[in-house]
Amino acid sequence: MSAEMNKIPYKIYLEENEMPKAYYNLRADMPIKPAPLLNPGTGKPLTFEEMQPIFCDELIKQELDNDTQYIPIPQEVADFYKMYRPSPLVRAYCLEKALDTPAHIYYKFEGNNTSGSHKLNSAIAQAYYAKQQGLKGVTTETGAGQWGTALSMACSYFGLDLKVFMVKVSYEQKPFRREVMRTYGASVTPSPSMETAVGRRINEEFPGTTGSLGCAISEAVEVATTTEGYRYELGSVLNQVLLHQSIIGLETKAALDKYGIKADIVIGCAGGGSNLGGLIAPFMGEKLRGEADYRIIAVEPASCPSFTRGIYAYDFCDTGKVSPLAKMYTLGSGFIPSANHAGGLRFHGMSPVLSELYDEGLMEAIAVEQTSVFEAAEKFARVEGILPAPESSHAIKVAIDEALKCKETGEAKNIVFGLTGTGYFDLVAYQKYNDGEMSDIIPTDEELQASFAKLPKVNA
Repeated sequence: MSAEMNKIPYKIYLEENEMPKAYYNLRADMPIKPAPLLNPGTGKPLTFEEMQPIFCDELIKQELDNDTQYIPIPQEVADFYKMYRPSPLVRAYCLEKALDTPAHIYYKFEGNNTSGSHKLNSAIAQAYYAKQQGLKGVTTETGAGQWGTALSMACSYFGLDLKVFMVKVSYEQKPFRREVMRTYGASVTPSPSMETAVGRRINEEFPGTTGSLGCAISEAVEVATTTEGYRYELGSVLNQVLLHQSIIGLETKAALDKYGIKADIVIGCAGGGSNLGGLIAPFMGEKLRGEADYRIIAVEPASCPSFTRGIYAYDFCDTGKVSPLAKMYTLGSGFIPSANHAGGLRFHGMSPVLSELYDEGLMEAIAVEQTSVFEAAEKFARVEGILPAPESSHAIKVAIDEALKCKETGEAKNIVFGLTGTGYFDLVAYQKYNDGEMSDIIPTDEELQASFAKLPKVNA
């Protein structure tokens, strides 16, 4: 793609129905690029060849591309998207009335597909590239099960085998999402397991552990790199994933522009960064180019506060330390959060792209407690008619808080948040909340310092 084409406004990359024809690569507009992934053995940036045993070739190209502003969506992927995209941008009139706020609240709803969340946007693209490469299958991890469900559906569509390592606490708390994966043909293993060398080592080091996304990543990478014809695919954190998820923000921006609405505040839940990065991409792009300004807020669980209490440093993306090193806000790869119910937000680190933006002060971050999140979720469900996923409800919580601030000041701000998925497979969590059995477990400074002390020493 030529430099001239890279300067063309995003609207030229939209269909008449506001569906994107190309992914938007936010990195192209970042003056300071996210730090590269490093080879933990050499401390040098990973090359294409070094990544090949782990990732699909085309996905590696996307991972390393910091310059191409728009990357075309393959036609077969675009045709699949048409089954559920564009997803609706909804004004929450009933919530506004219940809060008695002058604010206008909008949410981008990503839950109206079979997988139940935004994760399908990247899953279908990653499965497509694996199929194009002639692979037999792929491996992955999943927390709450949304990514695993989405990739199961995508692999079934393209006739690929899929091995899923599901965080143990979610495997036990969310059996129905597990069964959706199996229905689509995936094998699902609770992590850490005794099926891999790294899983056995983690179980020995942390007896009785409920697992973490870092543990599950370690197992999935081990199996991918030791099984012929397989590669590993990740549902968050990586540059390629944020690239695919940019369709969320592109559609949101197009819909707002169509009705002459400018967002004042854009809010997204933050675990590894896929939803947040995708939602804010075109808004942050305008901010970086000096075309507009927005207040952008990342919301994370107080039990796993990588932005608000983490350190910006190079760290392993997985607990078993078999993955590349990424520079990100991290709690340490050995940090295993409490068994909270927002399983998709249990990753110890944050996307390198978002970490760089946050470090530059271009976005804010707020950590919220679990019980307050479910209080907001129920308030939303009772007036808007959608039962939200616990992950999404972190964004709902802060959207409500910001709307109530508008009530105090009398300002009619436009608040946009990402409703990443539905919570119908999370009813155990809602039951715990309704029965008064839910608690807030927040890591102590001592626990975090012990984890920080084990960060790898990197001379990059």
